[in-house]
Amino acid sequence: MSKEKNLEKVLNYPLVPVYYNADVETAKIVIKASFDAGIRVFEFTNRGPEALEIFGNLIKYRDQFFPEMSLGIGTIVDKNTAEKFIQHGADFIVQPGLTAEVGQVCNEAKLLWIPGVLTPTEIYAAQNLGAQMVKVFPANIMGPAYIKALRGPMPNIKIMVTGGVEATEASLHDWMGSGANVLGLGSQLFGKDLNLESLKTNVQNLFTIFKNTYQ
Repeated sequence: MSKEKNLEKVLNYPLVPVYYNADVETAKIVIKASFDAGIRVFEFTNRGPEALEIFGNLIKYRDQFFPEMSLGIGTIVDKNTAEKFIQHGADFIVQPGLTAEVGQVCNEAKLLWIPGVLTPTEIYAAQNLGAQMVKVFPANIMGPAYIKALRGPMPNIKIMVTGGVEATEASLHDWMGSGANVLGLGSQLFGKDLNLESLKTNVQNLFTIFKNTYQ
């Protein structure tokens, strides 16, 4: 899938789970439950020594059972790691910060690249390097008012917010209403006990609110 189509999908399905589990079978269960709930973009994170192998298995699982889902990799900080995950089939790359060489690798592979940024200077730098979307991280430190302030001089840049974003109607309104395009949801979405039925209900409710209010 082209980076333009992946970008379109992220914007149309803007609730993006940010998740890691060292057990591949558990990760499969979570991705399947997320898909069943309506999630179509999923960010697995590179946070463990087995992440590359697990991700490769998840790509095969996705290809077999729900190829409509875009499955990307997050927490990528260097060129070599980016190249390895691209070879394993990543649909997009997400960074906690901004690394020009990772952007170059993604651009050469014609892959959607979402670098982490915080300041206007970093956002402009990301745009100049070819980023079509940026990730404001950690978003909870800055708050929705910061996103609203950015929209004055930067009305067109696509913004994902990640870090402390809550999986609630109030949080969705706070961030989307302030100008965020996409919400990256981690532990707030899955909870400590990983209740899959609650996950499905919550995601479906949030998507309904998004479609009725912001789409």
